[in-house]
Amino acid sequence: MLGVGGGLIVVPALAALFSAANPDNPWLMQTALGTSLATIIPTSISSLVAHFRHGAIRVADVNKLAPGLVGGALAGAWLASRIDTQILKTGFGLFVLLVAAQMLSGFRPDPHDANGPRTPAGIAIGLVSALAGIGGGSMTVPYLVWKGRGLREAIATSAACGLPIALAATLGFVITGMGKTGQLSGFIDPRAFLAISAASILTAPLGARLAHTLPVPTVKRVFAIFLVAVGLKMIFR
Repeated sequence: MLGVGGGLIVVPALAALFSAANPDNPWLMQTALGTSLATIIPTSISSLVAHFRHGAIRVADVNKLAPGLVGGALAGAWLASRIDTQILKTGFGLFVLLVAAQMLSGFRPDPHDANGPRTPAGIAIGLVSALAGIGGGSMTVPYLVWKGRGLREAIATSAACGLPIALAATLGFVITGMGKTGQLSGFIDPRAFLAISAASILTAPLGARLAHTLPVPTVKRVFAIFLVAVGLKMIFR
């Protein structure tokens, strides 16, 4: 519904669950991030199919951003495997607060240079997305609006952009995690992945339909208030 892959909710939820199960796990945040990104794969597929039926996805934008998104996501996964889990947790909390601030402000950049290069933006979005365990919608949507796309069109295209981010970052978290955890799934928790994916596949199409009917800016502001609480808890817990 909001053009995001769900990581802003999934990451803190998984971090809390993993901490309750094993508070001394040195790879707690890496596993939460990697698993969240893995769940975005089925979510993105389900969501982009629904948005495609509405004819709102700009395929050209996805194609231009994809190379940078993939490269940035792989780099982000590699970097995350080398950062202390507590630093990642605090960084995620700060990022969530920034996203909430942007949503609450209702900031919409003026259209600019609709046909300019997209690779640098793609790399930045992919890198931050992997470090935050998200599909990049909180960055891709305002970026596409800045490039002159309508809000609903930007949300739909952002949902499609979440797929290359999730695929590349998941691969990165599997490869880097295998050497740290000794497990074939690396930093991906198979049970959490299956449970979340099963639910998200069912609800993503509903969210896509709601994006074309509900007042999205209003919904975003309500969601932002929730994110403020999440961000503060991640930082100060």
